[in-house]
Parts: sequence; C-alpha cells; structure tokens
Amino acid sequence: MRKPILVVMAVILVLTLATIAVAADPFVGTWKLNVAKSKSTGPAPKSEIFTITAQGGGFKWASESVAADGKATNAVWSGKYDGKDYSLTENADFDTVASKRVGANTLDAVLKKGGKVVGSIRWVVSKDGKTLTLTEKLKNAQGQEINDVGVLDKQ
Repeated sequence: MRKPILVVMAVILVLTLATIAVAADPFVGTWKLNVAKSKSTGPAPKSEIFTITAQGGGFKWASESVAADGKATNAVWSGKYDGKDYSLTENADFDTVASKRVGANTLDAVLKKGGKVVGSIRWVVSKDGKTLTLTEKLKNAQGQEINDVGVLDKQ
C-alpha cells in the first residue's frame, strides 16, 4: 500500500517543481520597448512589444513592431533553451534562432540566415525582473553591421 502512495507523491512533487520552474522563468511575460533608453544603429523603431509564453517545455516568442517609417511587422518564434536552431517567421535578416540559457536571467542566441551565422543577441532580465535588455550584433540582409541595445519594460 505504501509504494503506490510514494509514487503518487513523487509524481505530484515533479509536476509541482516543473510548474514552479516554468512560472519562475524571468523571460515569460509581455515586454514593451523603451525607445528613450534603447540605442539603435539605424532609425529607432516607433514601438515594439514582445510577448513570451511558456510552451511545451520551451517558449513561444511573438513580436509586434512599428518601424521608424511606420511599417508594422509581426514575428513568431517557438523553441527551447537547448542551443538548437528554431525557425523564425517574418524576418528578413535571419530565419533561425538558437538560444541557450547561460545564467538564471541570461540567454545567448545565435542568429542564422540560410544556415550561416549572421549575428547574436544576449538577453538579460534585471534582478528585479522589470527590465529586459537585448544586446544585438548582426549583419543584416543589406550587409550593414547592426549593434543595437534594446531596453524593454515588463508590462
């Protein structure tokens, strides 16, 4: 009789810890670009919102952006923090992203276009969980070097 109870308790513990781990992911949430605090190589976007949700042991990332010229774009990317390539839609500069957690509040992502590395992004969530800083180094589709720092506030 004790063995089944221990198995049930172990399963409950594992599910509880998994739920806590997902809930504790500092990247999950809605983030809005703080244009005044950000630095852009080219014209700064008018607005940008990232929504990151936990999904199947990984995450789903979606963005809504309005460029300096008023053009609106949306991008969606789902993946895991495992360093493997995952496809990204609606981006002219790169088509896959491979992200890996390098600290509790830090991710490093490798950006590729057609299988070739074109850049990287470091994501850092502040200790208080209110600010996400993205440091991007990229050679865009036009061959220009991009060195941007995006500061986003949690909504």
